[in-house]
Amino acid sequence: MTTRLIVSIHQPNYLPWLGYFHKIAVSDCFVFLDNAQFTKGGYINRVRVTGAGEPRWLTIPMSVHLGDSINEIFPAVPDWGSRHLDVLHRLYSGAPCFTNVWPRLKGMLLGSGRSDLATINRHLIESLSDELKLSCRFFVASELPVSGLSGDDRLIALVKAVAPSGVYVSGQGGAKYQNPDKFTEAKLGFRFANFHHPEYDQGGGQFVPGLSVIDSLFRIGWAGTADLIAGTAKSL
Repeated sequence: MTTRLIVSIHQPNYLPWLGYFHKIAVSDCFVFLDNAQFTKGGYINRVRVTGAGEPRWLTIPMSVHLGDSINEIFPAVPDWGSRHLDVLHRLYSGAPCFTNVWPRLKGMLLGSGRSDLATINRHLIESLSDELKLSCRFFVASELPVSGLSGDDRLIALVKAVAPSGVYVSGQGGAKYQNPDKFTEAKLGFRFANFHHPEYDQGGGQFVPGLSVIDSLFRIGWAGTADLIAGTAKSL
């Protein structure tokens, strides 16, 4: 029996949460939707971290015009990476695994360059996935032969471009707007991600879910975070 490849598709977010890496962990192929329209107020250029026990936003200021796609916009300030490193050093320098994680994370952020936002985020996600030993093939939507489509039709075409008989894994929020029957009619499989946010020691107080993966890295390290993600991947 032929094993069907599992495919996930998502906008390239900035230093995303554990749920994002769960989708990478359960997938054989992951497509960055880099040519999706940029939307303000989401997680494409910002993410939550913790400071003094309270969640706060870490945001890349962007130069953007209405209708721009993620791969068309650039940071509004060239030294955003250094600024974020200053904030992260202040917030996490006392965390248990800071010393081990900091050099590699610092290299990733400073190595992001002055590229468009999609390229910056892809670089960070792929670098983190490599450190977390996540074996998944990454693709970029703008480099695939898919155009002029939207909604489920676009997702179906992207899945077929990387895995013609694959299984698409939708985020849990996809239940509000996706039609699994359309994927079945296209001879593709369809599943919803079954992610339950694991808890880890955040240094006291009530656990805050949905923070950037770097919160977990600084607190329980590379191996501890990899184990967390591996545990969630068993629940697909």
